[in-house]
Amino acid sequence: MVQFTRRQTLAGAAGLAGMIGLGVRPAGAAELSAYEKALYEKAKPEGELTWYSGQLNAETSEAVGRAFTERFPGVKVNVVRSTSQVAFQRLSQDMRAGAVQCDVFASTVSGHFSLLKRKKELTQFRPQSADGLIDMLKVADPDNYYQSAYMGLYLLAYNTSKVKAEDAPKVWTDVLDPKWKDQLAVGHPGYSGAIGVWAVQMRKMYGWDYFTKLERNKPLIGRSSQDPVTALNAGERSVGLAVPVGTTLLSASRGNPIKLIYPTDGTLATAAPAAIIAKAPHPNAAKLFMEYITSPYYSAVISKYFNESLRADVPSAAGAEPLDKVKLIAPTEEEAEKQVPQVREAWRDTFGV
Repeated sequence: MVQFTRRQTLAGAAGLAGMIGLGVRPAGAAELSAYEKALYEKAKPEGELTWYSGQLNAETSEAVGRAFTERFPGVKVNVVRSTSQVAFQRLSQDMRAGAVQCDVFASTVSGHFSLLKRKKELTQFRPQSADGLIDMLKVADPDNYYQSAYMGLYLLAYNTSKVKAEDAPKVWTDVLDPKWKDQLAVGHPGYSGAIGVWAVQMRKMYGWDYFTKLERNKPLIGRSSQDPVTALNAGERSVGLAVPVGTTLLSASRGNPIKLIYPTDGTLATAAPAAIIAKAPHPNAAKLFMEYITSPYYSAVISKYFNESLRADVPSAAGAEPLDKVKLIAPTEEEAEKQVPQVREAWRDTFGV
């Protein structure tokens, strides 16, 4: 299992921290570097780009799009938010039809990018601002066809009005106890890339018998990894599996009775990329957007919505456990690429959906 335990790489700089705390966006064309200005001038005539967003939730994705256009007036972001598997299916259909709509593709499944790279469907480009990413994210692809754009943590959560803290699950296998029958919620690996990666990791740790036993507890199966958060908020279910930290903390900040559980056997960590599609209709705007994704301005926006910052000079939002206190687990990129399709089929056989 891969473990990341270096919290110091996420330490924040006081200047940006102050701006975030005051609700001030670090934006404005006057602050552009010479390199950004050159990219911006080329992007202006294109006027827009389309971003297939499979990493952030819809609210955060739209906020990113608005902040980008505020920094680069006249270049609009068309946000197409879906689960990662759905985004990849749509991209694949576009490519087969010879009508690519997507400029920048972002997914929680790193295997999508290694596959697209082998098929020569990506543009080689390294943003200069990627040099400021935390160490584990600086180099996603040595050939620079895709770049880390998301650090997702997936874990357990429970409805505090239905479950006492002392009774909540502590490890992933606790949810297999028959007492949780009809009280669990989870996404679907056929739609959610994160759930696919989680299923690979659970099979790696506990074998497929984990899911055979989970099925006996009749979990509510949605699509996205975020769907269990909705079910917990509504009181439909008591415990959510493989829910994202960002969406869960954002929900709790708005008064919903929901609390995170960091499993002692490991929190799933997904360092996921974004890339420019080879036949992108707006290639210059896409390059400008990739530069933005790896900049401190992007991390400042996503941190406001409780997502992990990608950079050492922008602190992550309060509420999450420091990473040096969390055991993080993840399959390798090769394991994810090869095994996500396997667990999708096994899931359908086991759960019937």
